[in-house]
Amino acid sequence: GEIHALLGENGAGKSTLMNILCGLYYADSGEIQIHGRPARIRSPRDAIDMGIGMVHQHFMLVPVMTVAENVTLGLKQPRFFLDLSQSKKQLAELAGRYGLKVDPDAHIWQLSVGEQQRVEILKALYRGAQILIMDEPTAVLTPQEVEDLFSTLRQMAIEGQSIIIISHKLDEVMAIADRVTVLRKGRQVATVERARTSKGELAQL
Repeated sequence: GEIHALLGENGAGKSTLMNILCGLYYADSGEIQIHGRPARIRSPRDAIDMGIGMVHQHFMLVPVMTVAENVTLGLKQPRFFLDLSQSKKQLAELAGRYGLKVDPDAHIWQLSVGEQQRVEILKALYRGAQILIMDEPTAVLTPQEVEDLFSTLRQMAIEGQSIIIISHKLDEVMAIADRVTVLRKGRQVATVERARTSKGELAQL
């Protein structure tokens, strides 16, 4: 139920750590706990099954497929006959709930970057993500799209989802995060409440 920023310079290890959490990399050592219990994540499927979704900086969508087709691509069920009408209905409900307006019949190549990011978020929510990781989510957005994204993330946090934002932009971290963890050279140097810190302190960390 919070927005947690993972802050650090380029090369600090932010994306690597989150790629471990979403099953793209396997940890050499250490332990992952979800809801206080040890979790073994060996693949993206494991992560999805544990309610973890990640929106990468470079989107993983198929341009020639529609929004609805991209959202349902790779699901375990159904295996052979896909009922897109039901999927579109669920998509419309999610889109309305979180303010993620997008046409389920539009092809990805027709969408703006901001709309494609909405599809990625919907894809994670459709799969039941309770922990949403976003890697540098504002890097390619216009100021208005950034505001829209932050509004969506705040709504998700209010409804109980946990959001991790990977960033190196201090202004945005101060605008959106509830807590901030700072990484430097692959190590955690601090975790602070945003309300009790400042841009100066975060920069120093």
